[in-house]
Amino acid sequence: MRWRSARTAPTRPVTGTDFLAATDISVSLGGRRVLREVSLTVRTGEVLALVGPNGAGKSTLLAALAADLPSTGDITLAGRPIGDWTVAELARHRSVLPQHPTLSFPFPVADVVAMGRAPWATTEAADEDEAVVTEAMELCEVTAFAERPFGSLSGGERARVALARVLAQRTPLVMLDEPTAALDLRHQELVMRVCRARAGSGDAVVVVLHDLGLAAAYCDRVAVMHDGRVAACGSPREVFAAELLSEVYRQPVDVFSHPGRDELLVVPRRSRNLSPQPIWTSP
Repeated sequence: MRWRSARTAPTRPVTGTDFLAATDISVSLGGRRVLREVSLTVRTGEVLALVGPNGAGKSTLLAALAADLPSTGDITLAGRPIGDWTVAELARHRSVLPQHPTLSFPFPVADVVAMGRAPWATTEAADEDEAVVTEAMELCEVTAFAERPFGSLSGGERARVALARVLAQRTPLVMLDEPTAALDLRHQELVMRVCRARAGSGDAVVVVLHDLGLAAAYCDRVAVMHDGRVAACGSPREVFAAELLSEVYRQPVDVFSHPGRDELLVVPRRSRNLSPQPIWTSP
């Protein structure tokens, strides 16, 4: 029998409560202010999307909220200052999928997913390791290549394995940085359905997205980032206004309701008649 410590899984938070709260947080990188006095709450039972153009501060905000990046201001997790948490405690309360997951050694896929169970070693929850890993791999459709080395996979396959590792960690807060970026249409939808399922079970989910259609279809709230600040935060119907999005993205867009479903569609205005701008000109 494996030795168990007295530590047990953290009490699951009540659905609909503020599990993580940030007040006036700022981040500077390389002498430049990247995040500017951002205040945001992350609620259990909800999927919160961080959207905005490149360089708006989405990934920086996610890293700061996860306590992976130093910031000024106040961040609390489960009502406790995030700086008071140990690394082990954080790993049992929040899981993070980075934008570019990498591994230095050729571990098999099944072992990579099982790494998500590391925070629960020597605890009662370790008895669930095998079942949890199996479920996470099935959810992300990676079981078929469980024995293949992680480095031999395509970009989309790696992204799904990395997501399975995060799911296997079984934390009440899940933080995903562009989890759909390398995926085909089917697997983009799969990832967002997984996010909805986690929220439906009472977890809090924060996801950085570029696809506004996915955010509108699957997320309860959306924070639109612009120049290191939150330009707007609310439900997709409250936030996704054509004027705001056109200004933030510097690209005219239209927002309208889907004709057959209770769903918003965000579509860039396009014209095939525009002449392409020259990339360079001759001297």
